[in-house]
Amino acid sequence: MIKAVNINKSFGDLKVLKNVGLEISKGEIVSIVGPSGAGKTTLLQIIGTLDKPDSGLVKINETPVFDLPENALAKFRNQHIGFVFQFHQLLPEFSALENVMIPAFIAKTGKKEAETRAMELLSFLKIAERAQHKPNELSGGEKQRVAVARALINKPDVILADEPSGSLDSKNKEELHRLFFELRDKFNQTLVIVTHDKELASISDRVIRMQDGIII
Repeated sequence: MIKAVNINKSFGDLKVLKNVGLEISKGEIVSIVGPSGAGKTTLLQIIGTLDKPDSGLVKINETPVFDLPENALAKFRNQHIGFVFQFHQLLPEFSALENVMIPAFIAKTGKKEAETRAMELLSFLKIAERAQHKPNELSGGEKQRVAVARALINKPDVILADEPSGSLDSKNKEELHRLFFELRDKFNQTLVIVTHDKELASISDRVIRMQDGIII
């Protein structure tokens, strides 16, 4: 499903990733853990094609993603990868429903189809009644559920989450962690999660530990 081979990445003189390799199977929930500065987020961004390695290979569904031209790579990312970030990254001027629909519009999905799919996801995530509310009218837990719905709208093969429960209280954290497993069971999603949350890591299928730019 996901294969990374000999990934190297430096920022100036700082070598952040050093010959990192990993494989993740379809339907797996994998947590990447380690101290700050270990290279976790950089690795996640490279797997998600948001950043390019200095050297190395990344394959998703057997596609060597960095061999794709820029436009084809952007299209691949939109269709095959969903992202959930710590601080939601919702656009404040749009409603919850509109925020969820944006990736579908980028994929040139028709408005009616995108709206139907977005409402189905908001219903599945138990926040359909908040569909017309803007982000500043939503709680932290509700915002994160909207962000999860947005990540799912194009039926991606993989969801990448960077500290998804980092800004949530303990009740919403617990609900979000349970939700990840529901997503896997319902949609057969593959989830790769960068987290400092020991509880989330402990219930994942597998934990990958990083330190000083390598997997230990």
